[in-house]
Amino acid sequence: MMQPAVVRRRGGQRGLTLIVVMLILVVVMILGVGGAQIALLGERSTRYDRDYLIASQAAEAALMDAEFDIAGPNNSGGNRVAQFTQASTGAFKDNCAGTGTSLGLCNPTLPGTTPVWAAVDFTDATKTVTFGQFTGRSYASQPGLSVGIQPALWPHYIIEVVPDMAIRGDASVAGQKIMYRITAMGFGPRQDVQVVMQTSFRK
Repeated sequence: MMQPAVVRRRGGQRGLTLIVVMLILVVVMILGVGGAQIALLGERSTRYDRDYLIASQAAEAALMDAEFDIAGPNNSGGNRVAQFTQASTGAFKDNCAGTGTSLGLCNPTLPGTTPVWAAVDFTDATKTVTFGQFTGRSYASQPGLSVGIQPALWPHYIIEVVPDMAIRGDASVAGQKIMYRITAMGFGPRQDVQVVMQTSFRK
């Protein structure tokens, strides 16, 4: 008596192949998304480095401009250079409230309180000095005018008069010498990219 032929179905094998292919596609997709994210992070990091460099260069330029402001010569109206002498410390105002030739000249705050350079708004042209305002120097990168990526704002600075406590300085009340602390802020292509630099200057 003949036995009926056994028919084997391969449906189960086809289903397994589909699952394997789907898993491979998922892995490839995850790798692709990860690679895209890494590339995006790299681009953002490069852009941040570029913006930081622009702001740093602007802050350095402002420090140099402030040194010219102190040492002269200045081409501005009024006698700005005369404000930077041992006898003219009255030109420096609390809260950077000076105007005219006293603009941006600040008395330091008391120890234990917020430093004036940390409290002042460096975008406020009534409290800080804009690059070239008293020296007449021009900034190579002019916001809105120069070609290429430029800072959002020109750099600004303030100058504080502080006691000179160096060895050659005299800390006595009667003959106390002074020096100047310059704080400058540079801006990147966006105003929220900011770099603050500070130096001391003896005239």
